[in-house]
Amino acid sequence: MSALQRLFKFHGGVKPAYNKEASTGLPIAVAPTPTLLVIPLHQSIGGMPRPLVKAGDHVLKGQRIGGADGNASAAVHASTSGTVVAVEMRLMPHTSGLSALCVVVEPDGCDEWIARQPFDFRSASPTQTRDYLRDAGVVGLGGAVFPTHLKLNPGRQGKLDTLILNGAECEPFITCDDVLMRERAEIILKGAAIMREMLAAGRVLIGIEDNKPEAIAAMEVAARAANQAAGDEAMQVVSVPTRYPAGGAKQLIRVLTGIEVPHGKRSTDFGVQCFNVGTAYAVYEAIALGQPLISRIVTVAGNVGQARNYEALFGTPMRDLIAQCKPLPDSDRVIMGGPMMGLLMPADDVPVVKATNCVLVGSKRLFPPPPPEMPCIRCGECAKACPADLQPFEMYWFSRAKIFGKAQEYNLFDCIECGCCAYVCPSHIPLVDYYRFAKSEIWAREVEKEAADVARERYEFRLLREEREKQEKAAKLAAKTAAGREKAAAAIAEAAKPAATPEEDAKKALIAAALERAKAQKEQVHPENVSNLTPEQEAEVAAIEARRAEIREMAKPHLRQDD
Repeated sequence: MSALQRLFKFHGGVKPAYNKEASTGLPIAVAPTPTLLVIPLHQSIGGMPRPLVKAGDHVLKGQRIGGADGNASAAVHASTSGTVVAVEMRLMPHTSGLSALCVVVEPDGCDEWIARQPFDFRSASPTQTRDYLRDAGVVGLGGAVFPTHLKLNPGRQGKLDTLILNGAECEPFITCDDVLMRERAEIILKGAAIMREMLAAGRVLIGIEDNKPEAIAAMEVAARAANQAAGDEAMQVVSVPTRYPAGGAKQLIRVLTGIEVPHGKRSTDFGVQCFNVGTAYAVYEAIALGQPLISRIVTVAGNVGQARNYEALFGTPMRDLIAQCKPLPDSDRVIMGGPMMGLLMPADDVPVVKATNCVLVGSKRLFPPPPPEMPCIRCGECAKACPADLQPFEMYWFSRAKIFGKAQEYNLFDCIECGCCAYVCPSHIPLVDYYRFAKSEIWAREVEKEAADVARERYEFRLLREEREKQEKAAKLAAKTAAGREKAAAAIAEAAKPAATPEEDAKKALIAAALERAKAQKEQVHPENVSNLTPEQEAEVAAIEARRAEIREMAKPHLRQDD
């Protein structure tokens, strides 16, 4: 660690009881494979992966069972080999108690892997490498589960100044990153080296809270080895003051670099990107070993006999992990995450997913019921503690009054829901619950608004189509009317001609009939024996033709007169 690294402070924060010692006394254990794995397809921010298997299929460990839905998504894989029992809706690890589409796999006990091989990211284009990580299912393992391939983009500049590895792990009870850094520091930094090369980052800062001396020591040893191998001093381990929530991305960026990422901006706009240490470990396994993300380190702590960290397969029921740690008889709840930001689980058999960094067993003794909520006294303690530098009491008033527009004006969506405001509130107001309620209402109204906009556009298009069809019908009718008028005018003109007398009509008819008969007779006559005529016969034929010509001449004046 360099003594020259200058540290900065972020606004607010609190110092709760951390309760981390109980789960760091033992090394990481491998959790037993359960009798049934329930693997949710939707385990990251972004689109719902589409199922690639069906009931009855045999799958191998690491086989893709859920394909990424577009670029803003991440694939899901089978955690072990076995048979797909069902692809159906199952209870999700979320406070809402809602269900989602899951692939249920019955392990066969063989734990047979797919064919694995390293990915040569240096020969591949950046887009191909990011697509590979997307299909390997790598997401942020710090809790946000944002698809990693989307963050491994240096932005418009094509390079970054600083890559930050987040090893702060500020939430009470959670120690999965701590023990990972103690035991697998070298692999973490190998993953960081890959990420640094992809982002063209100038340096790598590993921020670790100073209450983790063993992790700091292990990472420093690994950093020296990595720097020696690379021939530079790019890797630097930095001990940061222990203060919750120093592990927030914006807070750690502020502490290590002094950069404040403003509302609506990305850290890459300022040459910085932040990843969890577990994510770097997963990137190394995917690139160097060809292994997709199928497990993670999970802390099991709280109201148990022996807290510990386990490497658990995704889809493992939380109940199975808790059973390994001997839960105490008065246990009454299961929380995914820590006591500050964790989510109360609807049941203890919900599966471990990529966002599960901790399974916290609770009881009334460990987490007593909160005192009754009292009116806000506008003391301002929440604003002093807010690490995002917001005005929580204003957001509370407008959220409670359902004036959501005003709540947004106070940057409601910049709230990271860390719980610092509720922790220091003397009126015991569950402020974060109000903010979550307001956010969900705003999102719901946005969805309704989008649906209404789509409906309005369809209605307007239908009106436009009907108006166009009406105009086309009117044009056709006008054309038809004009044609009728022309026809009527022609009929009138024809009718206006002077009518012929009956005698003239009869004479014309007789002449026409005579001409038709003559024409028919002429067509029917086929002269025979007209060759080798005697002079008398030729004279007779000439006389006949002369009489015919005379008759035709006599008929011509009558025809002209009739016409």
